[in-house]
Amino acid sequence: QEQLVESGGGSVQAGGSLRLSCVSSVYTYNWYYMAWFRQAPGKEREGVAAINKYGTTNYAEYLKGRATISRDDAKNTLYLQMNSLKREDTAMYYCAADDRRDGGIVDGNYRVWGQGTQVTVSS
Repeated sequence: QEQLVESGGGSVQAGGSLRLSCVSSVYTYNWYYMAWFRQAPGKEREGVAAINKYGTTNYAEYLKGRATISRDDAKNTLYLQMNSLKREDTAMYYCAADDRRDGGIVDGNYRVWGQGTQVTVSS
């Protein structure tokens, strides 16, 4: 069964850092694209960052320079390193994966989703 399990969320002060992890139950190499999305209370889900199996990355404009997405296919794990966190980064962060080439940071392009990990940034 294809499953994604996120971890690494928590509470952090503004300016701090977090590294989110997403473990896949199947070989991550099978996923052409993997990505992170987030959803804040009362807001629509939005793309954060994506990476394909060749290491090509996409980032949302609001996060460029503050986040790094990476994948370790040997560990079947996707990561998101976020630095200089702001209060507006507070959200539930979701991992997503798909075996198609569409990918990017468009949520409609992803078939498999994790349950999410909460990130709360306080000032």
